[in-house]
Amino acid sequence: MKTVAFVPIKLNNERLPGKNIKEFGDGTPLINVVLKKLVQLKEDNTLDEIYVYCSDEAIIPYLPEGVQFLQRPKFLDEKTTKGRVIYEEFVKTIDADVYLLEHVTTPLVTVEHIKDCVDHVKSGEYESAFTAKKMQTFFWKGGKPLNFDLYNPPRTQDMEPFYIETTSTFVFNKESFMRNHSRTSENPYMCEVEEIEAVDIDYAEDFEIANAIYMNQLKKGN
Repeated sequence: MKTVAFVPIKLNNERLPGKNIKEFGDGTPLINVVLKKLVQLKEDNTLDEIYVYCSDEAIIPYLPEGVQFLQRPKFLDEKTTKGRVIYEEFVKTIDADVYLLEHVTTPLVTVEHIKDCVDHVKSGEYESAFTAKKMQTFFWKGGKPLNFDLYNPPRTQDMEPFYIETTSTFVFNKESFMRNHSRTSENPYMCEVEEIEAVDIDYAEDFEIANAIYMNQLKKGN
């Protein structure tokens, strides 16, 4: 069963220019944090191939051994391009049985949780999988309580949990993608991750938070 990981990258980020190659406190570019984890999974035979899917060859010097560069069409860098279009182009170009879509902007997800998602799809038990953060709190919509009785609120630990997709890890088999044209299918496997793993870098302050956690993990030897 051929399993391929791909990491979509564009270098012309608007909200935080150059974020994908911005360096953490130890000099490690953001992109390398996730790629090193994927290389570990390739070394243990969880993955067969790893691609960075980018229109700009300037990304090549940042790729560790074991990661291939695949140049994508320039139109995929446009502001209005939806993620689904990027995934469709990649799947049309690289054939595989199972695809792992990984994003470098959530660098704190663990190797174990990425592998957990891949394993659940490769086993055939699920057609797709993703990492998710559990939320048990009070939601409001349109000025009204959404998931609780305003006059008899429960303890948060007794509330029915909601799960929010993190932007790190999505796994899907080719059959489900060709049918749904989506990175998730019906009844996906949800891998619950910790709050730290869900940190997503969009803005400068997000990078500072991720850097602080990353450097602390290094000190602890994680």
